[in-house]
Amino acid sequence: MLNLERLRTLDALARHGSVSGAAAGLHITTSAVSQQMSKLEREVGQQLLAKHGRSVRLTDAGRLLAEHAARILSQVELAQADLEAQRGQVVGELRLSAFPTAARGLFPGALAALRERHPGLRLRSCELEPEHGVAQVVRGDLDLAVVLDWYNKPMPVPDGLVKAPVLDDPADVAMPAGHRLAGRDEVDLGEFAEDEWITWGEGEFCHEWLMFTLRSRGIEPIVGHRAAETHTQLGLVAAGLGVCVVPLLGRHPVPEGVVMVPLRQRVRRHVYVVWRADADRRPSIRAAVAALKEAARNLGDGAETGFSSTAGGRSGAADAVR
Repeated sequence: MLNLERLRTLDALARHGSVSGAAAGLHITTSAVSQQMSKLEREVGQQLLAKHGRSVRLTDAGRLLAEHAARILSQVELAQADLEAQRGQVVGELRLSAFPTAARGLFPGALAALRERHPGLRLRSCELEPEHGVAQVVRGDLDLAVVLDWYNKPMPVPDGLVKAPVLDDPADVAMPAGHRLAGRDEVDLGEFAEDEWITWGEGEFCHEWLMFTLRSRGIEPIVGHRAAETHTQLGLVAAGLGVCVVPLLGRHPVPEGVVMVPLRQRVRRHVYVVWRADADRRPSIRAAVAALKEAARNLGDGAETGFSSTAGGRSGAADAVR
């Protein structure tokens, strides 16, 4: 009989395309991946991997078995979800990711509440940018991902995923206290055409949103500095090195010497959670979504729970967990 864990290893190899990628996805060592594959080859009596330069590739037999493995593992996950739903208990393991400011602003409260209320639930969390979180949910490496898009630049959600809104997150412009606009009640993005911008890394979703938004206003942005973390950006603002757009989530504490001014045109990003439709009945999924929403409600300070979004993916099932 085929060993389920070895099939899981083969499936990870097929999805990630490398031994190191499979090891990272399964949270095991590369030697453990190699050992599992060697055992599986002996089990089936065929070569499943072939050396390809310094890497490996699946043989025809490996690809054939990997296709079966994906279907088998999907059925196992569905069976586990149905059993968990029948028991009605929040148990087992739940793997979550969130982009950095959501991990800072939502995870401490949400995960602590889950652990207190459901001691039989094992939680595993990590920080991932939205597109990587979505990809890992699709692959089955994660159960839930907290992701985002902006009011004028939605992020596509693949078919087969369910999503639920968590937070409507307002953003302001952060500027040095001595900036010429620091005393204003509100500002317009067009007033910063000559300022240096502090933004996210090249290719990151939020950076692409900022470039898109500024250019749509006829502004070719002057990018002076890049930093992935909100507090690093705010530190650069405090040093007088530029301005940045800062959402509410995860911004506190704001450093001394930084002033936040609202934008005249409301700028918000939508924060939501996604999971696979075939896991929709799992009580642990619903408990986690409820805990994330509760953590969002506890933020206050202008954040709004719930919003209207037309990005891809199913939404009907999500209504049940609001």
